[in-house]
Amino acid sequence: MTGAPPRELEERLRDTRARLESDVDLWVATPGSPGVHLIPLSYLWDGTAFLISTPHTSVTGRNLLADGRVRLGLGPTRDVVVVDGIAEPVDLADLAPETGDAFAAKTGFDPRELDEPYQYFLIRPRRIQAWREANELRGRDLMRDGRWLG
Repeated sequence: MTGAPPRELEERLRDTRARLESDVDLWVATPGSPGVHLIPLSYLWDGTAFLISTPHTSVTGRNLLADGRVRLGLGPTRDVVVVDGIAEPVDLADLAPETGDAFAAKTGFDPRELDEPYQYFLIRPRRIQAWREANELRGRDLMRDGRWLG
């Protein structure tokens, strides 16, 4: 523990929004058979939702197509953001060219240029939590039911 006092809600919101804007990669956990699957992926945050892309036939792709529930993790363990959300498939034909371009520019990766079919998913957060140390466990909820608390 650092001994630093816990951040107030407004500071946590500011720090979390900055992380969502600036980070490039996150951990994606999806439920499926025989259990939870975890993989790192790059993303684009548009201020309301995450855009990710993964091979259509990958475990993550299949899990998200079968059951849109997803948990995302960002940041180091001493400054973590955890997001529970619902993933919606976005077909390549429905992806606005400027959105695909923004994803490629942010991540340095353009799935549209690959031979292997990739599936995009738009993940809408339902719950967001953030904390650094044990003293921030109380008040870690920043979003509930898809609504920011501040």
